[in-house]
Amino acid sequence: MEKIYQYIKDHASTPSEALAWVEKQTHIRTNHARMLSGAVQGQIMRMLVQLSGASRILELGTFTGYSAICLASAMPEGGHLDTLEINDELEDLILEGFDRAGLADMISLHIGDCKETLRRFREEGREYDLVYMDANKREYPEYYELIFDMVRPGGLILADNVLWDGKVCQDPLPQDKQTLGIARFNDMVTEDRRVESVILPLRDGLNLIRKKA
Repeated sequence: MEKIYQYIKDHASTPSEALAWVEKQTHIRTNHARMLSGAVQGQIMRMLVQLSGASRILELGTFTGYSAICLASAMPEGGHLDTLEINDELEDLILEGFDRAGLADMISLHIGDCKETLRRFREEGREYDLVYMDANKREYPEYYELIFDMVRPGGLILADNVLWDGKVCQDPLPQDKQTLGIARFNDMVTEDRRVESVILPLRDGLNLIRKKA
């Protein structure tokens, strides 16, 4: 599988210099480089933004900013992305990456508790064309409920890590909170007649969800 992934990566569009810088700094300055979206998934998300024409994007879980740059760089002129991150120690790295990518004016970084920020956004009546979920896995069901009414009809929700290293397929199901949260979320989406969805076997699983018009 590693050889196949490397082949796919070698035949995808080359990431920008800013993305290469973010990836390098993530390896140097954090212990969780595995959390990066990576070149292949980043390119797929870019193409989804371009194909959908999304100009208002919400991201849950910035980490070091790699996926935010991928998403924002594909938006049309005048687009804007809100990205939510709880770890304030990453703020300087995130903002420098946005600046290097020339996207600082198109991205707003919100540091703080994700659910509290989402409740505020709901009260403000914000609306989005695309939402990318990659924050606390145990909270995915709550995130879904909080964001749903903010997604426009026909809009997209992308939920990352929904296979969780295959744990969601195990029988019996592991009882840790992260696995239970993701399994519950996947079931919620499958049973939700307001959407259509498919899980892509990309890295750790990407649930592609479209809100019906």
